Amino acid sequence: MIVRQVGPLRQKVRAWKRAGQSVGVVPTMGALHAGHLSLVDAARAACDRVIVTIFVNPRQFNSPEDLANYPRTETRDAALLAPFEVDAIFVPDPDQVYPAGFATNVSVSGVSEGLCGAHRPGHFDGVATVVSKLFGMTGAERAYFGEKDFQQLQVVRRLVADLDLDVEIIGCPTVREADGLALSSRNARLDTAARAAAPALYRALQDASEALVAGAPVAPTLAAARAAILAGGYAEVEYLELRAEDGLAPLEQADRPARLLAAAWIGGVRLIDNIRL
Repeated sequence: MIVRQVGPLRQKVRAWKRAGQSVGVVPTMGALHAGHLSLVDAARAACDRVIVTIFVNPRQFNSPEDLANYPRTETRDAALLAPFEVDAIFVPDPDQVYPAGFATNVSVSGVSEGLCGAHRPGHFDGVATVVSKLFGMTGAERAYFGEKDFQQLQVVRRLVADLDLDVEIIGCPTVREADGLALSSRNARLDTAARAAAPALYRALQDASEALVAGAPVAPTLAAARAAILAGGYAEVEYLELRAEDGLAPLEQADRPARLLAAAWIGGVRLIDNIRL
């Protein structure tokens, strides 16, 4: 069932909670793929009621062109969700999220800095603001996010901890194609040649991760990985960094749980990925 207004959604949630039922939410921007559906599956397994939100959030786009080009596939998305029997698909009208006079911005420092935060100014403010809204609108006790957007996941966790929000954040593993490419709504924008070359990013991360775990020095290992990504067909490596898994502090050696994170451009499309050491 598609719901577009906050009032009717809250009526549903109140009724569920009166019946003692737990509520999970999977926030998305639509253009659903198997990665999103794995989050829905996880929510369905753990919660009595599941809400999937679909909202293309203008505040987390840095480019009007990128916002305009983002795929909007509501009918297809609803069909993909049908087998999961979700209890509500919340597709809020824009004025439900950002009504006239809206003047609040939620900003999370620290974990939002560097990586995507350095290259997409204001992006994580947009994420934190809309996630705060969606948590308030849905009243969910659990929220499900993919680890592919690992910095985003850390921003949301910090937001919830700092503001004492009563929602548990569940991070779910990245879902990949058979050739290793992380699933992303942006993959649909790759032409045939770019799609064939795109797995070079994951291969380079794998090779670098194995080297670092074996004790290789960080700087030359990352330099070799960057070169491999470019040689594999990418036009630009925006960043490739080793960060602590908890807190995302930059690391000069792999001496604690860490993530190798990268963003790179191929065929005019920006792809991100990460791998845990």
